[in-house]
Amino acid sequence: MNNWDVVDENGMCSAERDCEDAYRVCKKLDIPFHQVSYIKEYWHDVFSNFLNEYERGRTPNPDILCNRHIKFNYLLSYAIDNLGADGIATGHYARTSQDEEEAFQQKYIPNPPSLFRNRFEVRNDVRLLQAADRIKDQTFFLSQISQYALRKTIFPIGGLTKDFVKKMAAEAGFHHVLQRKESMGICFIGERNFENFILEYLEPQPGNFVSIEDGRIMGRHQGWFLYTLGQRARIGGQRDAWFVVDKDVSTATVYVAPCTNHPALFRDLLRTDRVHWLSEDPPPELIENKMMDCYFRFQHQMALVPCVLTLNQDGTVWVTLAKPLRALTPGQFAVFYKDEECLGSGKIMRLGPSQYTLQQGREKMKSAASVTTEPVKEKDPVS
Repeated sequence: MNNWDVVDENGMCSAERDCEDAYRVCKKLDIPFHQVSYIKEYWHDVFSNFLNEYERGRTPNPDILCNRHIKFNYLLSYAIDNLGADGIATGHYARTSQDEEEAFQQKYIPNPPSLFRNRFEVRNDVRLLQAADRIKDQTFFLSQISQYALRKTIFPIGGLTKDFVKKMAAEAGFHHVLQRKESMGICFIGERNFENFILEYLEPQPGNFVSIEDGRIMGRHQGWFLYTLGQRARIGGQRDAWFVVDKDVSTATVYVAPCTNHPALFRDLLRTDRVHWLSEDPPPELIENKMMDCYFRFQHQMALVPCVLTLNQDGTVWVTLAKPLRALTPGQFAVFYKDEECLGSGKIMRLGPSQYTLQQGREKMKSAASVTTEPVKEKDPVS
């Protein structure tokens, strides 16, 4: 599957290298090799969204959208409709609740036309489960795929550890694959400088770096979309480290704070867009009680954090965290877990107040209270 048509900085097209590696594996296993291009679809469904999100001041996750729109949509359909396959197998570290044989017997079931399914309809949904190797678990990236795709997919290495898979690959003679570096970061950017890359597609939008504490202008930048919350802001003429804590797209202002763990970076409340549940409906407990305890993460390898979900009528949720987290970021996906199951995800759209804002509010209330409790001096009576 080729999604991106560009030569990287070293003049080497990584897509051609990927293709060659896959071809050598197929030849060794004596299975057919097929190649399909989704460059146009990737641009329309993933990359255009990537640029739009940055322009709106958010930080997108194209890998999650690629799985949803390309790999587990177009590629799955190609395998079934063009190649006559019963399903697909991928190398993701993940598991499902169905046996492998069941995946090849699943029939197509259309999505419900309304927000929630008929409560009397009985369907045995396939659940997405975390991998045996929790460090390499990739359910985070699969949290937006459809129930149909989940039914038609098997994850053969989901019950194995990465070290064991490497050992199997070595014994099978796939040394050319073992020598490859692990893919990190955004696939189509690779090792290129992010600022240089994004400025090829978005016009510079100069603005100010402003201190969140006293409103001082600390320096200038070329665009709010070059920065994400929690990132170190390299400000010309400033010796000390400053970190991005907020952005105002309307004024092109990037707010910064003077330390990496500044309270302006910590929040414990967020709201998502309409959540994509892998079972297509919210969990029964959430529908019944409108609230539910579960676990949350918004980055692939971060530790799961306890939270409470509050379901809104439009399918969005408020997420109240058990403790404030650093650099919650609009545009990223809030992915939800219960026990070992990945329930689904929603894009972070709004953040609650930061610990710094709450701290300032408490101080104002305290000073206002001290003024009102001071004894009022009585005026001398007029003689």
